[in-house]
Amino acid sequence: MKIYNTKTKSLEEFKPLEEGKVRMYVCGPTVYNLIHIGNARPMIFFDTVRRYLTYKGYDVNYVSNFTDVDDKIIAKAIEEGVDAGVISERYIAECQKDMADLNILPATTSPRATMEIGGMIDMISTLIDKGYAYRAADGTVYYRTRKFAQYGKLSHRNLDDLRSGGRNLKVTGDDQKEDPLDFVLWKPKKEGEPYWESPWCEGRPGWHIECSVMSKKYLGEQIDIHGGGEDLIFPHHENEIAQSEACSGKEFATYWMHNAFLNIDHKKMSKSAGNFFWVRDITSKYQPMVLRLFMLSAHYRSPLNFSDELMEAASASYDRILNCISNLEYLLKGDRTADITDSEKTVLESFDKFTADFERAMDDDFNTSDAISSIFEMVRLANSETVEASSRAFIEEELRYIRSLTDICGLITEVKEETPDEEIEQLIKERQDARKAKNFARADEIRDELAARGIILEDTREGVKWKRA
Repeated sequence: MKIYNTKTKSLEEFKPLEEGKVRMYVCGPTVYNLIHIGNARPMIFFDTVRRYLTYKGYDVNYVSNFTDVDDKIIAKAIEEGVDAGVISERYIAECQKDMADLNILPATTSPRATMEIGGMIDMISTLIDKGYAYRAADGTVYYRTRKFAQYGKLSHRNLDDLRSGGRNLKVTGDDQKEDPLDFVLWKPKKEGEPYWESPWCEGRPGWHIECSVMSKKYLGEQIDIHGGGEDLIFPHHENEIAQSEACSGKEFATYWMHNAFLNIDHKKMSKSAGNFFWVRDITSKYQPMVLRLFMLSAHYRSPLNFSDELMEAASASYDRILNCISNLEYLLKGDRTADITDSEKTVLESFDKFTADFERAMDDDFNTSDAISSIFEMVRLANSETVEASSRAFIEEELRYIRSLTDICGLITEVKEETPDEEIEQLIKERQDARKAKNFARADEIRDELAARGIILEDTREGVKWKRA
C-alpha cells in the first residue's frame, strides 16, 4: 500500500509504527452551524480510508475532534443570547445526524476541545519551560516560530517568506509579539466569552494547540496518519507539528494526507456567490449515498466539481447498484439448486479479478475512482450472468462480493432496529450521571452510541431533549 505524503511530496510505502495497528487523526468541524458539502468531502473520504484499513486487517484507532470553542461559535451565541455551549451542543448533534445519514462511522473517539483544556495548559507550560513559548504582558502566550528549526517542512514554505495566518481570529497583544510569525497558544478572555483559569490569565486556547493535545491524549506522541482538507496544511497542520515535536522531540505524524477543494460549477463555493450548499440541501433532493458515491468518484487529491448534472449521473449510477442487489436478493427467495456449476465458478473468477483490481486501486493512494469502477464491473457481470436457473450458492457469492466492496466504500446502509424509548431514557440518565461524576469519556461514549442509532441529543437549560434522526 502506498500513500502520497504531503510532507515529502511523494508516494511512500505504508508502514505503521506498530504492526497491525493504525493511529489516525482527522481534524473535525467547528460546530457553529450545519455542515456543508465541502465539510463532507474529508469526512467521507477518511471514513473510507478507515474502512479499507480495517478491511486489510488493521486495528484502526480513529480520532476526529469537534472544535467547540471558537470566535464563530461565540458570535452565534451572542446573537442568539445563549451560552456558547448551547450552540456547540446543538450543532454537534446536527453534525452527527448528517454524518449518520452519509454512513460515516462514529470515530473511535470524538474529543471536544472544551473537555481537554487541562491538557492544553500542560502542553503550553511545557513549551514555555523549553523556551518555545512566552507570555506577553497581557497574558497572551505565543509560540516562538523561529525557534523550531524545521518550521515549514509540511507546507514547503521558507520561513522568511511566511506571514502569520490562522482563522482570522481577533488576537489581543499582537504588538507584544517577539516576531510577526509567532502564533497564539493562549489568549485573554473578552467580555461575554467563555474562559478558563490558567497560569497566565483567564482565557481560552488558540486553535492550533487543541489538535496537538487531543491527538497526544488519545493516540500517543506519534501517530501514523494525520488527515484533513488541503486548506489546513498551513498554518494549522504546520503549527501542530511545531507544537507537538517541540514537546516530544519525536516525529509527530508519519503520513500527512490532504484532500483537495470542492468547487460548485467550476467556481469556489461561497455564500456570497450564491453557490453554497449544506449537506441537507443535497440529501433532501438525493439519497445521502448518492452524495457519498459522488464524493468518491474522483481521486481525493484532485479538485472535485459539483453540479446538478453530475449529481444526476451519480444518482443513476447508484440506482444501478441498488437494482442489482435488489434483483439478486429477489432471486434468492425462489426455489433453486444449491450447488454451484462449473460455468458459474468461471464467472466468479472474474469477480475475484475485480476484487483484486479494487484492492490494487485502493492500495495506490486510495484511488476510490478506479476502485468504484470495479464495483460497477461486478454489477454489469451480475446483471448479465444471473438468470432464473442460477444456483443459490452462485447468487449468494455474487452478493457477498458486491456487498464487501460497497461496504468498504460505505455505499449501502443497513436498516437499524428502532431503539425503544425507555432504553433511550435510561442511556440519557446514565450519561447525565456520568457527567455529574466528571466521567466525560463515558458521557461522550453514550452520546456517540445514541447518535449511531439515529438518536440526536440536545442539552438545553430545561434538560436533555432528544429526537430520532
